[in-house]
Amino acid sequence: MSHILLVALGGGLGASARYLTNLAALRVAGPHFPWGTILVNIIGSFAMGVLIETLTRRTGTSMEVRSFLATGFLGGFTTFSAFSLDFALMWERGDQWIGALYLSASVVLSILALFAGLSLVRAIS
Repeated sequence: MSHILLVALGGGLGASARYLTNLAALRVAGPHFPWGTILVNIIGSFAMGVLIETLTRRTGTSMEVRSFLATGFLGGFTTFSAFSLDFALMWERGDQWIGALYLSASVVLSILALFAGLSLVRAIS
C-alpha cells in the first residue's frame, strides 16, 4: 500500500510540474504549437535516463524511491496522452505537415534525450 501512495504523491508532483512547464511555455512561446508538451516529454525522457542509470549503479536504492521517482513523478510529468491529443488536433485541423514534424521531433528527441541521460551518468561515473 505504501508503494501506491508514493506513486500517487510522485504523480501529483509530476503532474503539477508538467502544468507549470506548460504555463511557462505558453507565456514564452504562445499557443500556436504545443511547446510545453514536447518539452516535458524531452526533459522527462532525459531525466528517466539519468534516474535509471543512477539507480542501476546504486544497488541499495529502495523500491519506494524507484516507485516515487520513475513511476510516480516522471510518469506524472511526461505526457504521452497529451502528446497524442496534440497530434490528433493538428491532423484534424489540416496541419498534417506540422503534425508529422511534431510527431517525429517528439519521438526522436525524447529517445535521444533518454540516451543522453544514460550517457551523462555513465561519463560521470
